[in-house]
Amino acid sequence: MAGESTGQERTESATPRRLQQARERGQVAQSRELNTMLMLLLSAGALLFVGPGLIESMANMFRQNFHISREHIFDTATMLATFKHAMLDALFALSPFFLIVTVAAVAGPIILGGFNFSSESLGFKWEKLDPIKGIQRIFALRGLVELLKALAKFLVIAIVAITYLYNQIGDYLRLGEQPLDIALAHTVHLLIWAFISIASGMILIAAVDVPFQVWDYHQQLKMTFQEVRDESKETEGSPETRSRVRKMQREIAQRRMMSQVPKADVVVTNPEHYSVALKYDPDNMAAPIVVAMGADIIAMQIRTIAREHEVPIVQAPPLARALYHTTELDREIPASLYLAVAQILAYVFQLKRKPYWQTRKARRFDDLPIPEDMQFD
Repeated sequence: MAGESTGQERTESATPRRLQQARERGQVAQSRELNTMLMLLLSAGALLFVGPGLIESMANMFRQNFHISREHIFDTATMLATFKHAMLDALFALSPFFLIVTVAAVAGPIILGGFNFSSESLGFKWEKLDPIKGIQRIFALRGLVELLKALAKFLVIAIVAITYLYNQIGDYLRLGEQPLDIALAHTVHLLIWAFISIASGMILIAAVDVPFQVWDYHQQLKMTFQEVRDESKETEGSPETRSRVRKMQREIAQRRMMSQVPKADVVVTNPEHYSVALKYDPDNMAAPIVVAMGADIIAMQIRTIAREHEVPIVQAPPLARALYHTTELDREIPASLYLAVAQILAYVFQLKRKPYWQTRKARRFDDLPIPEDMQFD
């Protein structure tokens, strides 16, 4: 209870702003095991894709550079030029493989944490040299999990590697007895299965590590209740400021609503508690819409503006209450009130054919067809 009262327990999920700030610092969920697994699998795929061309290029390079005359061997300038040419040929031959592996190295972090670049994470931080914090990280839950994960990874990869070598040791020993082209093709084949075998072990580790890294990431970003309140004040202002903003918004909305009253065709009243202004254009509207509505003081203001602009005011208490409680501003009236509103509009359109002074003697409607579920007291 003490932790809850002080608000220092990190029990609140990170807010969107906290998550965005973490991304700006370069702090995103990452799994090195997922990256390693993807690199191994794509390395195997890269060898399958570029293997034939790589074998041919390497075979040509070996043939060209293993047939050197005695004079060239003892000529330093010639040997350096030959070595440079061989390295360029090897780099050119291996470049498609390196490109695919590079794509795998970049794709791993993007899959889990999304694309994110932060210059702040590249900066030097003195707190990383703090030995006390370093010891705390070692003995924290994350440090224990990393230790167990490292041991599990070592055991899994060791078992997979030993099993693979035990089954393929004969093929590796026979490589020296095979012709160059066959030996290179066989080597690529063995490397592909080596990558696949180790990656299969890494899949088990990544399946455990990825959910843990996501959970740990959100745990690290959890906030105290006080931090959530402070952030709310920073982003939205103090409660007093928010109250003033809401008040201003209500006043602006009310002024905008009142500006629509002169455009209304009729104002239906209670006659004192509620006022609802309706507008209907048969050519452009499927049904009448509510352009203004309010109770008590606002209702009186609507009636005052309506009188100033010669908008007919009709007393229909059941209909006024039904419209006020079941409709929203700038929305069509409910279909169940069509018939009642149609009678009011028909009466109003007849009044508009006469001088305005006659509208002050408008009749009161108490017997309109209002459904039982729309009758309010």
